[in-house]
Amino acid sequence: MQKTPNLPQSRARRGIAAKGVVDPTADRSPRARPAARAPKSKAIVADSASAEAGPRARGIDRAFHILEFLQEAKRPMRPNEIAIAIGAPKSTVYDIIGLLLRRRVLEPTDAEGRVFLGRRLYLFGLSYLHHFDIMRLAVEYLDRLSASTTQTAQFCMVEDRKYVVMQMKEGERHFRISSDVGEPVPLPWTASGRLLVSHLDDADILDLIPSEDFILPRGKRLKPEAFLAEVHQARAEGFFSSDGVDGHFTHCFAAAVHDQHQHCVATLCLLTPREEGLQNHRRYRKQLTDAAYEMSARLGGVRPGAR
Repeated sequence: MQKTPNLPQSRARRGIAAKGVVDPTADRSPRARPAARAPKSKAIVADSASAEAGPRARGIDRAFHILEFLQEAKRPMRPNEIAIAIGAPKSTVYDIIGLLLRRRVLEPTDAEGRVFLGRRLYLFGLSYLHHFDIMRLAVEYLDRLSASTTQTAQFCMVEDRKYVVMQMKEGERHFRISSDVGEPVPLPWTASGRLLVSHLDDADILDLIPSEDFILPRGKRLKPEAFLAEVHQARAEGFFSSDGVDGHFTHCFAAAVHDQHQHCVATLCLLTPREEGLQNHRRYRKQLTDAAYEMSARLGGVRPGAR
């Protein structure tokens, strides 16, 4: 189904997290602005407060910088390549990578010294899934939706001001449609994107989304006012559907999952062949919105004005 400007603190007080995502586990108090980005990487570097906290804190920040960079690169890299990319001293990066290798947070991948994210991070992720209710709940609803529709079901959120498929259950059919889990996609490219920003006002939405993200895959620019009109529609209905970015082959359904603050924290989605999705639009919409409503209720929130 479906690759970011700082928000003023006055807007953060209205529930906008530093990265533009509503975290269902976070408190709603004002937060400091996010740290500046390294010139050659999207990963977040240490903020000024931690930079003043001493070598140990700076080392921890560098370690996270390395992990974030490898996660974005999605391929093994040599330590010297990582150091150049993140703008850090090579000696520091080698020392930190050595420590992460000993802790199995990173793993060697070849005889040339390349490293990548290690299996221990996967175990951390499993612990997170077990603890974090919304992610654990999502599995139940994805299984149900995929079984009842035979289509691909997805659970989507915002991460670093992009749309991301967090979990996916492929349909039991010969012709399968899927997308990359964890791959960041511009919000305006997706049906879910209209819902995931629907708790924000228009000015905050335009602050959140980089102007280049309104350029669609085939080069056509989506007018921001047209996108905002679709956000208003999605907000009122708790649902939005559209053809996929390929324009011809897929149709995407998305329903909002709300928290106790009535913020859209995630979406449940169906990804279908275009003609099949249009033929079964009413049935798929009902199944999807029923599931999203039920999940919202279990999280302590329901769609405003629903039922």
